[in-house]
Amino acid sequence: MKALPEGVDIVTIYGPTACGKTAVACQLAEMLGGVVLSADSRQVYRGMDIGTGKDLAEYRLADGYEVPYRLIDVAEAGERYDLHRYLQDFDKAYDELPKEQPKILCGGTGLYVSALYGGYRLSEVPPNKALRAELEQLSVEELRERLKTLGGAEMLESEELDGGEGVNPRRLVRAIELREAEATLPASDSSNRKPLRGPIFCLDPSRELRRARISARLEARLKSGLVEEVEGLLARVPKEVLLGYGLEYRYVTEYLLGERNWEEMHRGLEVAIHQFAKRQMTWARGLERRGFELIYLTPSEEPRETAEAMVASIFEKGENEI
Repeated sequence: MKALPEGVDIVTIYGPTACGKTAVACQLAEMLGGVVLSADSRQVYRGMDIGTGKDLAEYRLADGYEVPYRLIDVAEAGERYDLHRYLQDFDKAYDELPKEQPKILCGGTGLYVSALYGGYRLSEVPPNKALRAELEQLSVEELRERLKTLGGAEMLESEELDGGEGVNPRRLVRAIELREAEATLPASDSSNRKPLRGPIFCLDPSRELRRARISARLEARLKSGLVEEVEGLLARVPKEVLLGYGLEYRYVTEYLLGERNWEEMHRGLEVAIHQFAKRQMTWARGLERRGFELIYLTPSEEPRETAEAMVASIFEKGENEI
C-alpha cells in the first residue's frame, strides 16, 4: 500500500461520460492499494446497471485483482436519493475505511464532487407541499432563475438535475426546496463539513474521441440488454420516476411506452448523451471559476498509462511508502 502525501485526503477522477474513468480508477486503486468511492448519482441504484455504466467487471482486473469499491448499489431503484443522502453515505463509507488506505473518488456527477471539496452539508429536508405547489406553476426557466437566486447556479450544470435534455423539472423543484430550507438554517447547521483535500484529475479526451466512444458504448449497451433492463424496471418503478432518471432510462422508457420508435429513441438518446458530456465539461470549468484546481489529462488508450501519469503527479513532491 502506498500512502497518499500528507495533506491529501483523496484523489478524484472526473470527466465526461464514456471517457474511461472507471478503468483508470481501478488501475490507480491497484497501484496504490486503494479503494474506489463512486461519485455517480445513478449508480447508487440497484438494478440500474447497463444504463448507468456500472461496468462492475472492470473492478476485476486481468491479473485477478479485485478492486474494492463503495457507494454503488446502495439504494433501490425508485427510491428518493439526493445530495443530502449521498453525503451521509459517503461519510459513513469514508470513515469505515482504514485511515491509511488511499481513497479514489470516481464519477461524473459534478455536484457530488463540488459538495465534498467545498465542505457542503445540508440538514435533512422533508418535502414542502406548499412550496412544491407554488413551484409547479412555474416554467423551467423560471425555476432555473429561482435556483440561481438561492445560490444554486452550479447545480444546474450537474447530472443531479439532468433529465437527458437539460434540467429535469422534478429534480429542479427539489433542489429549490433544499436551498430554501438551507436559507433558514444557521450557518453552523448548513455548512460545517471538513472539505476534502486532494488533486482533481479531469479526463479530457478530444471531441472526436469522446463522440466515438459515446456512440460505440451506446451500441454496446443496446446489444447487451439495455431495453430489457428498463422493461424490468418498468414493472416495479413508476414510469414518471424512470423518466426522471434521464438519458437511457428516459428514452428507452418512452420507446417501450410507444412514444418513440426505435430510430427516434436511438438517435435522440445519442444526441442527448453527447450534449450531456458537453455539460459535464462545462461544470469542470465552473469548478475552476469557483477556485478549485483541476489537472487535465488526455486519457491514453491503455488506462494503466493514464493511472501512471496520475501517480507521477500525485507523488511529484515525494513518496511515502507503507
